[in-house]
Amino acid sequence: MAKSKAALKTGQTVRDPSRTGKPVRRREDAGQARNVSVHVRSLVADDWAEVERLFGPRGACGGCWCMYWRLPRGGKLWDENKGEPNRRAFEKLVRGGGVYGCLAFVGEKPVGWCCVGPRRDFPRLERSRVLETDWSAGTWSVVCFYIAAGYRHRGVGSKLLRGAIAVAKAHGAREIEGYPVRPKHGSGAEIPAAFAWTGVEAMFESQGFTPLKGSSDSRAVYRKRFRTPAKR
Repeated sequence: MAKSKAALKTGQTVRDPSRTGKPVRRREDAGQARNVSVHVRSLVADDWAEVERLFGPRGACGGCWCMYWRLPRGGKLWDENKGEPNRRAFEKLVRGGGVYGCLAFVGEKPVGWCCVGPRRDFPRLERSRVLETDWSAGTWSVVCFYIAAGYRHRGVGSKLLRGAIAVAKAHGAREIEGYPVRPKHGSGAEIPAAFAWTGVEAMFESQGFTPLKGSSDSRAVYRKRFRTPAKR
């Protein structure tokens, strides 16, 4: 895993949350007042405090702690691990350098997370018929996003995705997959943040991903191939 804390790319701006705390759902506009700069960098082993600060006591959502895809199945096993067991497991992985991902910051404040890694790191993907693909050892997966309330709908997720692509390429990936959720009530329907944790189609399409055949009505499989894998 890359050890540099340098931002992958700087300069993106997002609108600061309103004084009321409610998100202002507008597109990014660098010319508007009260914009703040968001920078993204790859995760390093000593970032646990930043992850914990961002995820909060709920572990991002419902005690997940970014372990949903790492466990081989749901049901009883998932129920037994939600909350503190997941937190301990993820902390051990992060501190041990076993997690790939990107963090987004506004100044020193963490505001977003994207998890990426070799597809083999996420065994639960194999439990879903919808997400079955002809993957190989060179296939990487973007499995989740978490954006802090007040910073959503501002392009933070798109910048995190760009960072995740860079991480995958830097570690020799030959291709990268994403599994965005699809709106249930027509293509124009807005997806609540709680259900958009694997991203949305437009975000992946904007980064050159293309949909694979066999995607379901509720979730799609997108893939981006790299022409020449980067050498480590």
